[in-house]
Amino acid sequence: MSRRAATLVVASALILVLGIVGLLLPVPYVALEPGPTYNTLDKTDQGRPLISIEGRQVYDDGGHLNFTTVAYSGGPDNRIDLLTALRGWLNDETAIVPEETIFPKNESVKEVEQENTRQMADSQNSAVAAALGQLKVPVGARVLVDSVQKGMPADGVLRPGDEIVAVDGKKVSGVEAVTQEMGSRKPGDKVALTVLRGGKQQDVTVTTVASPDGKRALVGVILGQDYRFPFKVTINVGDVGGPSAGLMFSLAIVDKLTPGSMTGGKFIAGTGTITPEGEVGPIGGIQQKMIAAREAGATVFLTPADNCADATAAAPKGLRLVRADTLNGAITALDALRTGRGEVPACPKG
Repeated sequence: MSRRAATLVVASALILVLGIVGLLLPVPYVALEPGPTYNTLDKTDQGRPLISIEGRQVYDDGGHLNFTTVAYSGGPDNRIDLLTALRGWLNDETAIVPEETIFPKNESVKEVEQENTRQMADSQNSAVAAALGQLKVPVGARVLVDSVQKGMPADGVLRPGDEIVAVDGKKVSGVEAVTQEMGSRKPGDKVALTVLRGGKQQDVTVTTVASPDGKRALVGVILGQDYRFPFKVTINVGDVGGPSAGLMFSLAIVDKLTPGSMTGGKFIAGTGTITPEGEVGPIGGIQQKMIAAREAGATVFLTPADNCADATAAAPKGLRLVRADTLNGAITALDALRTGRGEVPACPKG
């Protein structure tokens, strides 16, 4: 073999090796794929009802109201390699997204997981509140201190978990009521707060400071809202996180508390966040969730209005998209599907 030929062979081998090594290098992307779906009307793998209700008459529906999930691989602690990313880009069922889409640079993996867990818990509370509101069942609201900002007036005075029951002697029953009361205060004003801590009521005083723009008075707390439900509703989802199952939780609770079948024997799946007032909000990973639903056997997919355009462009064959703006609207649409009477709102293109 000539020297020139030998050089070409060695160079080609080096290029091949470098190419293979390059394909195995970790990259800052995350692969999103269709995840499991869970029937909110059925039992978990442990044999417990996914949604159980104690203290009220419950009605069985043997149908499907499945919430959908997205599975991911990758992340700062376990990055995918370039070859996996390339395969994902060529696969219609997989979305390859920048790592910071799922894991913001200023948050650790643990913090992201904790936030997902908190969002799931919040979505469950909102789902119960929305369902009971739909059924005209009275629900009481509680205002809780979610966190206290260091160095602010509330630091050392209020604690996470404190329930605020009055502002300057005026009873409050929701975050909006507290916000309205604080909105009338000026920086430097003293505010008397009545709180429940450890089951005991006590009064504390906090002096407000100006917000960074100087337009509002602050004490340095982040508030959350909890509810007093007249009976117990338990939702068992294991380690699933995020807020996107809210709509399906609410539908299942309404279905369980009312006679008859909401599904009419159809395999219905869907997604969407829910507010305590029953408003449905958009979610991420709509394409993967639709694929998961269709692969599980769903023929109808409840879709948040703001996701309709993307969903229409990528809907799997055999999956009917039904637009969901509100909990009441979703129930009305399912009633129309079941009875064949009335309009079923569809996702328009574009």
